[in-house]
Amino acid sequence: MSAWRTTPTSSCAGSDGGGGSTAARVSPSALPRVCPPCAPPAAVAPPIRQRAAEAPRRRQGAAESPYRCYSDVAAAMAAVAPTLLLPAEVEALVRALEATELRDTGGQGWLRQHECVEKLNMHAILSASTGQEQLLTELLVTYTKIPVLIGELISVEIWKHKIFPVLCRLEDFKPRSTFPIYVVLHHEASIINLLETVFFYKEVCESAEDSILDLTDYCHRKLTLLAAQSANRQTVTPAELPPEDLASLSSMQELQKQAEVMEFEISLKALSVLRFITDQVESLPPSVLTRMLNTHNLPCLLVELVEHCPWSRWEAGKFKKFENGTWHLVSPEDQVKMTKLDGQVWLALLNLLLSPECQRKYHFDGFNKSQLLKLRAFLTDVLIDQLPNLVEMQRFLSYLAVTEPAPAKKHLVLEEVPVIWDHVIKKNMGKWEAIARHQVKCVFSPTEEELKLHAHRWTQLYSLDIMEALAPDKPHCRVCGAEATKRCSRCQNEWYCTRACQVQHWQKHKAACNLMAGALKSVDGL
Repeated sequence: MSAWRTTPTSSCAGSDGGGGSTAARVSPSALPRVCPPCAPPAAVAPPIRQRAAEAPRRRQGAAESPYRCYSDVAAAMAAVAPTLLLPAEVEALVRALEATELRDTGGQGWLRQHECVEKLNMHAILSASTGQEQLLTELLVTYTKIPVLIGELISVEIWKHKIFPVLCRLEDFKPRSTFPIYVVLHHEASIINLLETVFFYKEVCESAEDSILDLTDYCHRKLTLLAAQSANRQTVTPAELPPEDLASLSSMQELQKQAEVMEFEISLKALSVLRFITDQVESLPPSVLTRMLNTHNLPCLLVELVEHCPWSRWEAGKFKKFENGTWHLVSPEDQVKMTKLDGQVWLALLNLLLSPECQRKYHFDGFNKSQLLKLRAFLTDVLIDQLPNLVEMQRFLSYLAVTEPAPAKKHLVLEEVPVIWDHVIKKNMGKWEAIARHQVKCVFSPTEEELKLHAHRWTQLYSLDIMEALAPDKPHCRVCGAEATKRCSRCQNEWYCTRACQVQHWQKHKAACNLMAGALKSVDGL
C-alpha cells in the first residue's frame, strides 16, 4: 500500500502567495502559483548562501548584457533539495513550535511561528522527494510537536469560520494590503501539507496521542464539505476564478474567493491525512475507531467521494482531472487511469472495511449496506488491474450482498472525545467581533513603513531557486515550447531552451524585461 503514498507538492489550497507594491493592497490573484515557500534561516547551507549573495550581481550584470544572462538552474535545483536546511536548523525550528492564542493570530509572535511552519513544510517537501524526511519525523515525535501542529491547525480553522467573516463585514475596514490576512488563511494549508508529509509514518500517528481524535474530526469536516459541494456542483476550484472576474471585486471580496479556492485543495490534503490514519487501524485507540466508523460513518462518506469524484469533471466536452494543484486535460485512453486521489479513497475504504476490528465495530444496517454496495459498480477489471488489493474488496461486497452481517458488538466503554475545538470555541465565545476589531487595529492595518519592512522580510525569506524546485512541472521554452533549463536572469521571468530562442524573443520580451528588472532593483534597494 505504500506505493500509493502521495509525494507532497507545494500546490496546496489555492496557493497563490506573493507580494506587490507596498503602497497598495496586495492582490492574491496576482501572486505566484506555488505556496509561499519558506526560505532558509540565517545560517544556511553554503550553496544557497552563495546564490543569495550572487543574485544582485547577476541582475546587475544582466542589465549590461541581457543576451548572456542565462541561469542554468538544473544544477541549482539538484543542490537545493538535499541542503535546504541543516539538521541543527531543523531541530531548532521544531523546538520553536508552540501553541498560540486565537487573539494573537497574525501578530509578530504568530508570524514567527508561521515562518517555522513554512520552513519545515518546504524542507519536508524537498526531503520527501529524495527520501530523506526521516530526521524531521523523528524530531517531531521526540519533542511531541504533532499535537501542537494539530492544535494550530484547528485554531486557524476556527479563525477562518469565526473571525474572517467578521473582518469581511466591517464596513470601516479598508486594508492597504490584504496579504497579512492571506498569510493567516494560508497557514492552514501549510500545516495540513506538513502533516500529510509526515503522517505516512506510524510513529507520527502514534505520537499524536489524544489529539488524533481532533485531527479525525477535522478531516471529517473537510471531506463532508467537499462531498456536499461536489454533489451540488458547488465546488470552487482554481480554474473557476478568471482574472477578469476578480478585477471587479473589492480586496476583501477577492480574498473571500481565494479562501474558497484554498478550501478545495485543503480538503484534498485532508483526504490523504485520513488515509494515513486508517493505515494504522490496528493500533488506533478504540475511541478513534468508534468515532470514524459510527459517529462519523466515514465508510459511507468515502462512498460519496467515489460516486461524485470532486477531482475530475467534464468541461466543454473535455474530461479533466485535478492533480498537483491544476486541472489537466485527460486523453480518452487515460480516462480510466486511477489518480493518486482515487487511490487514497480506495485504500481508506480497504482499511476500514476489511479490518477484522472494524468489521466488529461497524453497524452494517440497511442504509449502510445499500451505500457500500454502490461500490460494486466502480470495481471494474481495469480498476482492479491498477490496484489488485481491490479483489478483496470485491469479494467482501459480494458476500455482503447475499448475507446479513452479525450486528456490531456493543461494549460499555468510556469514550474519549476531541477537546481542542470545544476548548477554543468556549474560551472565545461571544468575543469574535472584539477579537476581529483588535486584530484590525493591531495586526491588519500596518503603516506604509511596516508594509515595506514586511515586503523586504518576505523577499529575504523566499528563495526563487527553492520555489522552482518545488514546482510540480518543469518550465518550458517561451519560443518553441521545449523543456527549458535557462532563464533570463535580468527579469528572472522568462525561460528558454537555447540562446537562439532568447535572441529570437528579445524584441517582444524587451519591454516586459525592463519593467520586471526595475521592480527587482527597487525591492533590492529597500
